[in-house]
Amino acid sequence: MRIKHHLLWFTLTAALTLNGCQSSASITTVPASQTAAIPTPTTTAAVPTPPPTPEVTDASACPPLDAALLLQMAEIESQVAQLRGIMPSESVSRSLLTSGELREHVIDDFLGDYTQEEALQDVRLLSRLGLIEPGIDLWQLYADLFTEQIAGFYDTETGEMIVVCGSGFGGVERLTYAHEYTHALQDQAYDIRDGLQYNNDACEDDSERCFAIQALIEGDATLLQEQWLRTFARDEDRSDLLEFFADFDMPVFDSAPAYIQSELTFPYFWGLHFIRTLYLDGGWAAVDTAYQNPPLSSEQILHPERYPKDPPVDLVSPNVSDALNSGWEKTVHDVLGEWATRMVLNEYLPIDQASLAAEGWGGDLLLFFYQKEDDVDAFVLITQWDTMRDAHEFSAAFLDYGLSRYGDPERPSSTSARWLYEDGISYFERVSNQTIWILAPDEQTLEALQNAIYLPLRTNS
Repeated sequence: MRIKHHLLWFTLTAALTLNGCQSSASITTVPASQTAAIPTPTTTAAVPTPPPTPEVTDASACPPLDAALLLQMAEIESQVAQLRGIMPSESVSRSLLTSGELREHVIDDFLGDYTQEEALQDVRLLSRLGLIEPGIDLWQLYADLFTEQIAGFYDTETGEMIVVCGSGFGGVERLTYAHEYTHALQDQAYDIRDGLQYNNDACEDDSERCFAIQALIEGDATLLQEQWLRTFARDEDRSDLLEFFADFDMPVFDSAPAYIQSELTFPYFWGLHFIRTLYLDGGWAAVDTAYQNPPLSSEQILHPERYPKDPPVDLVSPNVSDALNSGWEKTVHDVLGEWATRMVLNEYLPIDQASLAAEGWGGDLLLFFYQKEDDVDAFVLITQWDTMRDAHEFSAAFLDYGLSRYGDPERPSSTSARWLYEDGISYFERVSNQTIWILAPDEQTLEALQNAIYLPLRTNS
């Protein structure tokens, strides 16, 4: 349901960092008192000899980097390693691409395994949740978003720094390089793809875990980026950044659904909140420890005080497919998570109410079914809450959500409610500290799903 690839969307992190330098307020809603003072080193590490200029496939499009630029990059690498406290185990090669080649590379790399059919499936699910409008071309939207204002990135598959040629190397590019080189150090120290299991296959199995790891990775690089800007950036770097943002706009991002905007910013903004909390408690050593025992949920990112002692429960999936008529296919078996639960509620409830209702999330199971012949789908979300009070709070908020989205419920009780709406039936029930939400196209499908699921579900120990 979520795209799980590392990609620096430079404008997000640069805007965050620049904001931090201009104001004591944090746009991640972290209290200003949590902003760490970064001491200026008394000495500067020696600048390593730059590696040979990388070979460029299309030399006419991208001339080789000159010696002065290579020295700047090497200096930034040394500064980042000094600040982060991770020494490189090997040099990182650089690949030069034009802006057009970069767009093609990003689409191939980050959307190559995401098909149009998978995008249509996500649209069905996300529109059922009320998060986006049905009919949106989600694949094209992601392609446009991922290639809007990119200044460069680190490729975990090839271990290369991707550098855009022809754009200069001012404050924007230098700050980008500091952020992205942090990812290179992370990769060398912790093996992002195989060590952290942040790869397509693993993320297909548990997107919520990958969402948390993405926040760990990006929050780390964003805090380091802040420190680099305060400690090593030149006056002209700051001037370049201020000039860049003076008349900057992101029309694709600005026109995207609020859920997509929040999905893309979460790893940077809330990831920074999580990493900063660890850093203030124990410095970079505490951050390094988190790579040995990574966060497992968006709940732990939103509430760092619950990391690592509050892992999500793993609910045993009921055998629902056999209860449905032939022709139904289970297309999603995943976890929604606290953050996405909050986002669903926030479409129809104030953010304060949505956040309070989603807090206390203990784990969930999301199932989505599709019947191609009739072009209908069905959705099941079973959530376990930490306490009975949390379950009651969510139930009360969900009744308000249903009233706002669907109107007055039919035959409501103290523990359940159902609504008829244009595309089918919405059913909600609380049993002990678990809740279930079903969206079904008709009575027959709803009854089949209810008969196949017995609450409370067991958990895998």
